[in-house]
Amino acid sequence: MEEITKSKTALQRLTVSAMLLAVSVVFGFFKIPITQTSEIRLQFLPVALEGMLFGPLYGGILGGLSDILCYLVRPTGAFFPGFTISAILQGIIYGGVLKKSQSIPRIVAAQAADCILVSLILNPIWLMMLYGNGFIPIFIGRLPKVLIMFPVNIALLVVVTRATKRFINLTVS
Repeated sequence: MEEITKSKTALQRLTVSAMLLAVSVVFGFFKIPITQTSEIRLQFLPVALEGMLFGPLYGGILGGLSDILCYLVRPTGAFFPGFTISAILQGIIYGGVLKKSQSIPRIVAAQAADCILVSLILNPIWLMMLYGNGFIPIFIGRLPKVLIMFPVNIALLVVVTRATKRFINLTVS
């Protein structure tokens, strides 16, 4: 009986992960360019949910797979593995911070870590390597977008995590 429960749980995890990966790829199609090096995306939401539900390892895997699949399905420019590293780190951050609790302070902390480490440090480094521009101009160009999207992304995460928790409670009961 225990083997059946484990395989059912593994199948449920695989199914949810596959759906979140598909949603992440679809979200990858929709982006709003702000500047040459900055755009608004919602692709982080399914990655954050994967991390919240299954932990940092699965969040990181989904982030990396999502980045690679988005490129394979709809390539825009040359593939650059730095952004895949950023996507993996994003999943690890959300999984590490949100796995145990999805309180508002934890959501703010996860979003802050993502903004600082990924959006304001790593991604400008990758863009600097790609385009040959200096780090400071890229950083300054991205800063307004990050500051504007910070509270928006927090609000989105609060709504999505609460809805997900409510849905999970309904299906378990």
